[in-house]
Amino acid sequence: MSEVEAVLKNLDWSPLIISLKTGVVATAIAFFLGILIAEKLMYSGRTARSVLDGILTLPLVLPPTVVGFFLLLLFSKRRPFGSFLYEQFGIRVVQSWLGCIIAAVVISFPLMYRNARSAFEQVDVNLIYAARTLGMSEISIFFRVIVPCAKPGILSGTILTFARAMGEYGATSMLAGNIPGRTATISQKVAMVMQDQDYLTAGIWVAVIVIISFGIIFLLNYVTMRKEHQIRKW
Repeated sequence: MSEVEAVLKNLDWSPLIISLKTGVVATAIAFFLGILIAEKLMYSGRTARSVLDGILTLPLVLPPTVVGFFLLLLFSKRRPFGSFLYEQFGIRVVQSWLGCIIAAVVISFPLMYRNARSAFEQVDVNLIYAARTLGMSEISIFFRVIVPCAKPGILSGTILTFARAMGEYGATSMLAGNIPGRTATISQKVAMVMQDQDYLTAGIWVAVIVIISFGIIFLLNYVTMRKEHQIRKW
């Protein structure tokens, strides 16, 4: 048996499972929040939209460790909000899988929000005006006119959000820690085995994340090319 086969046989696959679960849950949360907030900001004033847009996009440009620092200040049991959650509801965020989800949502949310907002802004306003003249409610217009027209942009945002959530490291390591079998994601596992100079195991995990990332990029390109094909047909 070769060394690679021996490592694969004894490899703990929990980081992959944790990363996938975190990515799926975080993407689902960011998906609904991103669409909801993007829709609300469509009808807000220019000043309010600029300020809120800057706040909502901030996690995208800040270093993940800085975001993790703020999350740690917010959810630590030594802080008022974190203490309130733990004492009143028994919810512990720090050093837990919930911390992984929260960190992934905060880091990946701007991608979903900005893609959804851009997609909504590109919808032909004449379609919206026509729907209003037909007596459709604003809710019906949103779900039956705006969302279908913005579908390619929403799908692209969802794919990018999942990729970002699954690969998150900095904020996750600060808020959730690196607990094997509980909060240790692929990114954290790579960093940990590299510290032990276990390059073979690190290489295997890198190969896993590269394959997954390539699949995500392929899916994103497919969605984009399909959108361009539909535009050409029109």
